[in-house]
Amino acid sequence: MITRFAPSPTGPLHLGHAYSAMVAHDMAVASNGTFLLRIEDIDQSRARIAWETQIYDDLHWLGLRWPEPVMQQSNRLKAYRNCLDRLWSRSLLYPCVCNRRDIMTAASAPQEGAPMVGPDGTVYPGTCRPAQSTSRSGRSPTGSTLRLDIAAAVLNCGGYGNDDKWTLNYSNDDGLEKPKIITFNPTSLSDTAGDVVLARKDMQTSYHLSVVVDDAAQGITDVVRGADLLAATPVHVLLQSLLGLPTPRYHHHRLIRDEASKRLAKRDDARALSKYRQEGATPNDIRRLVGLPQV
Repeated sequence: MITRFAPSPTGPLHLGHAYSAMVAHDMAVASNGTFLLRIEDIDQSRARIAWETQIYDDLHWLGLRWPEPVMQQSNRLKAYRNCLDRLWSRSLLYPCVCNRRDIMTAASAPQEGAPMVGPDGTVYPGTCRPAQSTSRSGRSPTGSTLRLDIAAAVLNCGGYGNDDKWTLNYSNDDGLEKPKIITFNPTSLSDTAGDVVLARKDMQTSYHLSVVVDDAAQGITDVVRGADLLAATPVHVLLQSLLGLPTPRYHHHRLIRDEASKRLAKRDDARALSKYRQEGATPNDIRRLVGLPQV
């Protein structure tokens, strides 16, 4: 088993991050496998070396260890570009010039009903999608937002059945994994996910593309992440099929929430691991706070 924890160096790690990292680490240790760390720093406008350094410090303090060197997404733009070129040549990508306001306005049109929410937020209404597919040559354009034509992708992925099934896992409160089978129909992705962004004009990639490509490059067998990313998993499985990449097992654990049942965010500095450390907490105190067994 090979698991990973893949934080972004855009703020302090909080209790929710600690829970996810420790679950992934514990699973790897229990199976005599490997736990990997990956730094997801594709958003260079927000990534900071100081936050990256603190990630290493916090995780080491928790007792987590991983092989070096650590993969950094900012060093892998060529790999992402190659995958974009492959999808572009199959006419599965198209440029998009819509901003968030454009999307909300189009999605909220009276004839459309209430806008649906998917892994990218409001499901894209297809404003820039070409009316018909055209053959393409050359490389995918740079400096543009590129969206996946998800309906075309489902038709062209090959081997992706109309009633595919895979096992997703949710953590119990004690941190153990409880299997739950979810039946998913990929043809519904147009409604539930929409044409997701695979390259942002200021990043040359997106979370959906980079996470799929990097998980394959690192040989990840088991992806451990929060239930908030469950909606993205069908999109990632589809991309794996399109790109000929292996599909790992997905473990979607519960989210750590505050007293008001609100999920934690990086702006919740009161839950930052560094503050618990400063106040004299131990790693086992953190385990107790998030409901994991003591070590």
